[in-house]
Amino acid sequence: MQEASLLTTSDAVAAVTFPTAMGQTAAVKALLPSLNKSKINSTLITFSGFYNRYYKSAYGKQSSEWLLQQVNSVIAASGAKKASARAFAHTWTQSSVIATIPGKSSKTIVIGAHQDSVNLANPSNGNAPGADDDGSGSMTILEALRVILSDPKVAAGEAPNTLEFHWYSAEEGGLLGSQAIFTDYQKRGVDVKAMLQQDMTGYVKPGTTEAVGVITDFVDVGLTAFIKKVITAVSVLQLKLLSCIRKYRRN
Repeated sequence: MQEASLLTTSDAVAAVTFPTAMGQTAAVKALLPSLNKSKINSTLITFSGFYNRYYKSAYGKQSSEWLLQQVNSVIAASGAKKASARAFAHTWTQSSVIATIPGKSSKTIVIGAHQDSVNLANPSNGNAPGADDDGSGSMTILEALRVILSDPKVAAGEAPNTLEFHWYSAEEGGLLGSQAIFTDYQKRGVDVKAMLQQDMTGYVKPGTTEAVGVITDFVDVGLTAFIKKVITAVSVLQLKLLSCIRKYRRN
């Protein structure tokens, strides 16, 4: 599922106008053949192999450290000298992870997923592989990072905007990791223009047709409209509109 959010860094919200038509279709389609499902599967097997990734557990800390190593390895292999990755420490055990690819401006586009998992019956000590929720989204954006860094212009810092990839801690605790990061960004005046969240990207319910789900409530309308155009332009999968409210009322 994809959720498009407009995240502002000041009380006076500046309107963001998103493109009315796709302008980078050819460039995006040129990168798509480089996406490697085997790499996603391989990293996801390891990531879901941690006993759990609960944000207060030792396993959560270990899995976050492993994730940061993977992100740094991807950056090093790309040769992108300006790209970097860091842990974002919290008051709990598990850190969030942030990768940054500087662009021509400090205006920032964020791609995110949450790295933590939880066994609701026994959060600290219960087994919670979290392969779908949200190991799949975490490894999807790790692969997206690898592929976008293969674009020489992006790797050289020539993209119009700065790109960041976020792996949030403590989503299952109440969106705590992302809230901490964007509270910090607000204080520091980071100019975030858009954020796209990837959640549960790997599961297809038996008997249903594979599709790209887009959340339509609690999101930015203009950004969501643009994301729908992107999916239509570059994906062979159908587009399915989803509601957070309906989803959680069923669970």
